Amino acid sequence: MKKLFLILLVLTATACGELQQVVNQLPGGGAPITNAEIANGLREALQMGIDKQVSKLTAVDGFYKNQLVKILLPEELQKVDKTLRDIGLGKLADEGLLLLNRAAEKAVGEATPIFVDAVKGITFNDARNILLGTQDAATQYLSGKTRDPLYARFNPVIQSSFKKVGADQVWSKLITRYNTIPLVKPVNPDLTDYVTTEALKGVFTMIAVEEKAIRDQVSSRTTTLLQRVFALQD
Repeated sequence: MKKLFLILLVLTATACGELQQVVNQLPGGGAPITNAEIANGLREALQMGIDKQVSKLTAVDGFYKNQLVKILLPEELQKVDKTLRDIGLGKLADEGLLLLNRAAEKAVGEATPIFVDAVKGITFNDARNILLGTQDAATQYLSGKTRDPLYARFNPVIQSSFKKVGADQVWSKLITRYNTIPLVKPVNPDLTDYVTTEALKGVFTMIAVEEKAIRDQVSSRTTTLLQRVFALQD
C-alpha cells in the first residue's frame, strides 16, 4: 500500500509540474487573472469591434458595398423595385437604393460617443457573464445598452440626410411613379424608420464579426490582455 501511495504521489507531482509548466507559458506567466482584467479585456474587445468594424460603415459605400449590412428595400417596396426594373426604370431604382445606404453611412458617425459610454459601464459581473456567454454575448450586451439612444441619434440624421441629398424627392418620385401603374396597390412606407432600424442592425452585425474573431481565433487577440482573458473561454 505504501508503495502504491508513493507511486501515485510521484505521478501526481509530475503531472502538476507539467501543468504548471503549461500555465507558465501562458501570457502573464500563469498569474491569476483578476476581475478587473476580465472587465478591461471585454472593454478592449468591444472597442476593437467599434474601431475596426463600425468605423468602416461610415466610409463611402460602407453599407452599400458590404453584403453583410447592405440596406435593401423593405418588403413592401421590393415589388416597387421589380416593377420599375421590368418597365425599364432600373436606374431610378438603383439611385433610390444607393441613397438609403448613404443616409445610413452618415448616421453611423454619430454612434461613437454612445458606444464609449456603454463600454465604460461594463461591470465585473457583466464581464464574467459576457465572457462565458454566447459568441455574440458582448455584442448583445452593447445592443441592450445602446439601441434606444442610437435610434434617437440616428433617426434625425437619416431624415436630414434624405432631405440634403434629395432622397426624399427621389423616393417620392419613385413611389409616385409606381402608384400610377394600373392595378398596383399604392405604397407609402416610413423609410426613415426603416433605414434607421437597418442601420442599427448593420452596426451590431459588424461588432459581432469582430467579437467572433476574437473568441475563435487566437491570432485576433492582438494584445496580452485579450490573450489572457479569452483563454478562459477556450
